[in-house]
Amino acid sequence: MTEPPAPTPGVFDQAFLIGVDGVTEVLLIRHGQQDIDFNGPIGEVMDPPLSEHGLAQAALLAEGLSTTHLDAIFASPLRRAMQTAQALQKHHKHLELDVMDDLQEVRIFEDVPPEMTALEFFGKDLLMAVRQRMLQERSWDVYPCSESSFDFRKRAVNAIETAIARNAGERIAIVCHGGVINAYIGHIVRSSYDMFFRPAHASVSVVASGGERRILRTVNDTNHLRTPEGDFATY
Repeated sequence: MTEPPAPTPGVFDQAFLIGVDGVTEVLLIRHGQQDIDFNGPIGEVMDPPLSEHGLAQAALLAEGLSTTHLDAIFASPLRRAMQTAQALQKHHKHLELDVMDDLQEVRIFEDVPPEMTALEFFGKDLLMAVRQRMLQERSWDVYPCSESSFDFRKRAVNAIETAIARNAGERIAIVCHGGVINAYIGHIVRSSYDMFFRPAHASVSVVASGGERRILRTVNDTNHLRTPEGDFATY
């Protein structure tokens, strides 16, 4: 007997890219928990490694995605993202990591000498003022001596769109940072905030791309971090 013809996708299937040919699925993955002292020198704050807990999170993420077919893995070059991506790659040995500089986190205090702390350079009063502004405005522009919100979102969105263009119709993982994930999803949903939600460490958010449409499917999935030993999710 011949197979019956596949049903024609309905209007909402087409609108939300369900059962439609040529869709690219993008897994936006935040790195695991970092080993960081926010009061330390700016150079160390910008590129810390994973903590022991973060390494455990990366291993749980990798195990959770071990049976998921991936066609490419992209990663930020910063250590916490690279270590997370390397854990994922162990279950997908046929794939090489594609490291993209523009997937780096927003460059806060990039013009501060790397050996100095933010407190030493700016003083307590300005830092407290900036903190209060960030609580209210949630815009990277509140930070002095830093990458602008516009420039950051432009490079983050362009980087992810480049990865999509290279892998049309496939499933890709992009291991990056909370700010990058917010920039891209914020671009899709047209959020006025630079940080409109807080991705958990080693969380997975999924976007579908087809033609000119970008559809948000899931946000901040941490189910793979729940184990019989406890919930490993952190923020």
